[in-house]
Amino acid sequence: MNYSKRYIWIEAEEWLVGSWDCYDVNSDVIVVFPDRSKWVASVFTYKNIETLRQKNIKTGEWMEGSFFWSSDMVLIDFINRERVEQLINHLIKEDEFQSVFTRYPDVDMENDEHYPGIFWGSLS
Repeated sequence: MNYSKRYIWIEAEEWLVGSWDCYDVNSDVIVVFPDRSKWVASVFTYKNIETLRQKNIKTGEWMEGSFFWSSDMVLIDFINRERVEQLINHLIKEDEFQSVFTRYPDVDMENDEHYPGIFWGSLS
């Protein structure tokens, strides 16, 4: 697979500017490669795990905050585009990308909002 070109969608970038803290947030990340393979992970900051735990203690969720679980979870120090790209590059370099991100059904150019539908030569 050619990992050098890809489309990266970060859910948090869809939110209002200034409405989230890059050090205390969680966000889904979708990576699509030119072969139309689609990969997903839920990225959480370390601080966000503690914020969620404290909220769950108060609300009683997750056995009063005694545990937390999320599918496809990856922990990171902070979330922004540059940091997510660094994470993806590192995982690819270390041959761990396919172990960390979960493959979803391939995108359909006409129907999938996460397929850029543009010339792949312009993507990083």
